[in-house]
Amino acid sequence: MLKIMTFNIRFENDLDGKNSWENRRVLVADLVSNHAPCVLGTQEGTTGQLRHLCEDLKGYKLLAPGRYWEEDCQYCSIFYRPERVSPVSGGEFWLSHTPDIHRSVGWDSAYPRMISYGVFREADSGKVFWVGVTHLDHVGIEARLRQAEIIADYIVKDGGPKILMGDFNDRPGSDVHRALTGGDLGLIDTWEFLLKPENESSMTYHRFTGVPQICRMDWILTSRDFEVSDAGVIRDHGPDGRYPSDHYPYLVQLAWTKCE
Repeated sequence: MLKIMTFNIRFENDLDGKNSWENRRVLVADLVSNHAPCVLGTQEGTTGQLRHLCEDLKGYKLLAPGRYWEEDCQYCSIFYRPERVSPVSGGEFWLSHTPDIHRSVGWDSAYPRMISYGVFREADSGKVFWVGVTHLDHVGIEARLRQAEIIADYIVKDGGPKILMGDFNDRPGSDVHRALTGGDLGLIDTWEFLLKPENESSMTYHRFTGVPQICRMDWILTSRDFEVSDAGVIRDHGPDGRYPSDHYPYLVQLAWTKCE
């Protein structure tokens, strides 16, 4: 069983007041530790936040080979539990016309957007699988679709088991969703696989209020090498009612598809 979590941890912003990172740091680490995914994909983490998570997430390591670190940059990142999976390779690129240029922006994207990826070997089975974590633009409609198409074009070239997760800033059934779940790529939406409803129970954004809003914008998509045994939006909060982020994390449990 592979437990996979995607989590937009909200960038470090002093304007968040009581919800600033220093007041949430422990909550984020506790939530991850309590649910113990073997692979965690985060979005919006700045260098300082990721440094804190490396300190706070006991039993996890960060996969970010060759990363060009800047203090004010927001990164999509992969953390993993080395006793469950071991990295074979990894990398990242930017979702623009010039993917190799750090923080490059394309189309009508309001911010630079990226994908981080890694190839992992599961300790128990020895099977190898690809994981990508991304964060598509929240403003640019064209950019969001083009960013999804870049990802689809990149990962369709190679076979093998795949897991794609992140904050896609769009709703299921959108052009972005179809670009990743249709055509030659044809990834499975793990929530839809379990026939779960699209309502407040599926919404992953709440603006620190605990009230689900907008849509299910945080997804975990997989190739057909996996079966989805369980999935849930994690609504944990601290004893004072404070939430770890303005997004709820999304957690799935995957099993390898049995060969006929």
